[in-house]
This record gives sequence, structure tokens and C-alpha cells, in this order.
Amino acid sequence: MTLDIMKVLEGKKAVIWPELKRYLPDKEPKFHYALVRDYPERGGKYLRAGLILLSCEAFGGNPDKAVRTAAAMEASQNWILIHDDIQDHSDERRGKPCLHKMVGIEQALNAGDALQIIMWKILVDNREILGEKLTFDILNEFYKMLLTTAEGQSIEMTWTDDKTLSMTEADYYKIVDTKTGLYTIIGPMRLGAIIAGARPEQLKLLDEFGLPFGRAFQIQDDLLNLTADVKKYGKEIGGDILEGKRTLMLVHLISHCSQDERELVKAIYGKAREEKSQKDVQYVLDLMKKYGSLEYGKKKSFEFAAQAQRIFDTRFSFLKEGPAKEGLRAAVDFVVKREL
Repeated sequence: MTLDIMKVLEGKKAVIWPELKRYLPDKEPKFHYALVRDYPERGGKYLRAGLILLSCEAFGGNPDKAVRTAAAMEASQNWILIHDDIQDHSDERRGKPCLHKMVGIEQALNAGDALQIIMWKILVDNREILGEKLTFDILNEFYKMLLTTAEGQSIEMTWTDDKTLSMTEADYYKIVDTKTGLYTIIGPMRLGAIIAGARPEQLKLLDEFGLPFGRAFQIQDDLLNLTADVKKYGKEIGGDILEGKRTLMLVHLISHCSQDERELVKAIYGKAREEKSQKDVQYVLDLMKKYGSLEYGKKKSFEFAAQAQRIFDTRFSFLKEGPAKEGLRAAVDFVVKREL
């Protein structure tokens, strides 16, 4: 029987959140620290942080030793989201207005900066648990993971800012691999495995597994933005179109629609967010349905998830069977079946 990964992640969250909460100040200036705590207190799925604990246990380590690292991962997720929402001009996050919509860009940026500083403090305090060498190994892994994520974000923003739609599938995957693949899947699993004492060749396998896993995750994430139930999703539907985000479905649409339709789509994506209307969003969505772009995205997401499952089942036979390994296996299935 396949594990319910959402229940597994809820269990991990129950362990990780108290550790993160210890590092979130409740002191003067009260207004500032209320903003610092805002996104963490909104919750979340804890996928990345949960993968750290699952990976650590699956690779034979003690997951208790990875809880502080997982708390740092969750802190990183929240400061990145604050900054990402500003960069994407987003309106909603986890069912509420984005932080910069509530208090302005300047205060939101400052709160995100503070959360990043807290993240590094959590990681430095790992010395109490992991010792000096392993703590520095984890710090270095965070550095590489976050730097590569920033590179991917830069590439994506450049495509958006240039207002060109000449992007290919290979271009799309380059962005996904540097952002989602590493930050959401490979990085967290490597962190857990490093704490468990995994060998270098075992860590390389995580790269092989994480790339298709990350692609499946991101394509499904983009699909949800276009098709999810707004009450469940917690963010605006079609926000990616308003933001001008390049997705696999957009790449597919541009290569299949008529010349006149392509010019209209280009005109819509060339507008600033505030100039776009819901009619514009609906036009693009209708075209994506007409040309099977949404179905194509779903198909590719399932293909990448199946590829990740095959790699996991064939290359990770050395992992001991148990709840942690089954949790990792179930996580792949979750990304293409989730509704939020």
C-alpha cells in the first residue's frame, strides 16, 4: 500500500516547525518580527524540508540529527518566496495577500533578508549536533544550492523581461533544472544523505533521480496555476500568465497555434501585468485547451515522474526498505497527482 505522502509531510512538519519557530524572534521592533514570522506561520507542505528527513533516514542516518537543517531549509523557502512574490508581482500566497501587497516592497524585502540571516544562524548552530566538519559541509551545500537557484531565477527573469516567446523546451528545462530540480528535490535529498554519511557516488545518483523528479514537479506546479480549484490552490489562477512566466504549456502553444493567434499571445505577454485583463488570461487558456497544451504538459509531467520512479527503483536498491524509502517513492507519485 502506497504511503499518503501528505500525511508523511504533516508528520515531518510537526517536528520541523517547532525547531524553526525557536529561531523566529518575538521582540522589538514588533512590527518587523511579525513580518518575519508571517510566511512561516502561514504553513506550507514542507516538501523540501520533509525530503531532508526522509533522505537522511533512507540513507541509514538518524533523522533527528537533520531536523535543524530541515528548519533552515524551510526558512530558506520562506525568504525566497517573499522575494519571488515581489519579482513576479504576485498577489496571493497561501490563501492570503503577498507580504509586499500588505506592507509594501521595502518592508517585505527587509523581512525576507532577516529570514535569510536567520537561516544562516540555524545552519551555524548545527555545530551542536553535527560537529564542525559536517556543519561546514552542509553550509557549503546550501551555498551551492542557493547560488544555482539564483542563477536559474536570473535566466527566467531575463526571458520574461526580454518579452520574447522564442523559448524552446530545452530552454524551459534549463530553467527548471537549475531552480526546481536542485532546490526542491536534489538539494534537500543531498542534504539529508550527507548528514547520513552517504558516499559521493551515492550523492551523484540523487542528481540523476532529481532532474526528472524536478521537471515533473515544476510542470505540475505550472499546470495547477492554470487549472486548479482556486479555493484549494491559495493563489490566483492564471497568475503565471499575468506575470508573463514561461511554461512548458506556453512553449507548446506557441509552436502549434496559428500565426495570427501567435501574434495575439505575444501581444498579451508583452504587456505589463497591470495592463493585462482576465479576458487576456482566458484567451490564452482557451488556446491552450484548443491546441492540447494542457494535456501535453500533463503527459510530460507523468513521463518525467515515471522516469524518476524507474531510476529510484533500479538505482537505489541499496537503500533499506522501510517507511523512509517508501516515502521518497510516494513523493514522486504525489507531485503529478496533487491538487494544491
